[in-house]
Amino acid sequence: MDWSIQEIARIAGTTSRTLRHYDSIGLLKPSRTGHNGYRYYNQAALVQLQRILLLRELGLGLSVISQVLDDETDAAKALAGHLAWLKQEQDRLSRQIASVTQTINAVKGGGEIMAEEMFNGFDHTQYKDEVEERWGKDAYAKGDSWWRGMSADEKAAWKQRSQQLGEDWIAAATAGIEPDSAEAQALAKRHVEWLTGIPGTPASDARGTADGAGGGTRGVKGYVTGLGEMYVADPRFAKNYGGAEGAGFVRDALAVYAEKNL
Repeated sequence: MDWSIQEIARIAGTTSRTLRHYDSIGLLKPSRTGHNGYRYYNQAALVQLQRILLLRELGLGLSVISQVLDDETDAAKALAGHLAWLKQEQDRLSRQIASVTQTINAVKGGGEIMAEEMFNGFDHTQYKDEVEERWGKDAYAKGDSWWRGMSADEKAAWKQRSQQLGEDWIAAATAGIEPDSAEAQALAKRHVEWLTGIPGTPASDARGTADGAGGGTRGVKGYVTGLGEMYVADPRFAKNYGGAEGAGFVRDALAVYAEKNL
C-alpha cells in the first residue's frame, strides 16, 4: 500500500512543496513515481518521514538530519531512542500543565498557592538518581545547592551560555573542520571551562588538586573524555550537538584537548 504526496502532506501536517524539497535533496525519496509524475510513498517512506519530523522538532537542520539518518539505519532502534525521550518530555509537560492549572485555579479563586507545587515539572531533579549513580550523592547535593542558590537571571544566563555552546559546536561540526583544529580546540577549552564551573562535577572538584584519585588533572581528563563518549552513546545528549555525528565531533575534539592539556 502506498499514499500520494497530497495524502502524506495532509496526514503529516506538512506540504507537498516540503516533501518535494526533501526528495530533491535526497532526504526522503518517494517509493515510486506514477506515469503522471505523481509521487507515492510506502510504509518505509512514512517511517523515514516520521524520523525526519521528530528530528526537526529537536531543532536540527536538514543537513544534520541527513547525517543522523545515514549514521543510524536501524529505524526501530532510532525510534526507540526518540520514544524514550518523548516519554520523559511527556511526563515533564504533564507535571507543568498540572502545576500551571493549579496556579490559575488558585489565582482565580483566591486560594492559597503552594510554592512547592507551583514549580513541579520545572526542576532538574529528574536526573537526581542518574547523577548520584554516576558521581555520588555529594556531587548531586553540591550541584543542586548551586542551582537553587542562583537567581532567575543567573539561571537564564547559564542556560543561554549552555545553549550557545551547543550551537557553536553544531556550527563547527557542520563546517567540516577537524577536531584538532584551532577553532575546535577553542571550543573544547570553553567546554571544559563550562564543566569546571558546575559544582559537584569531577571537573569542578579537581580544581586546585593534584592527585587523580580525588579528582586532579588526571581525574578531569578521564571525566572529560568519558563525557565525550556519553554524548555519542546517549541520544539525550547527542541531540544537543546535532545528533550522533555532531556528538562524535565533540567527543573527538575533547579527546584531543584532554590529551594535550589535562
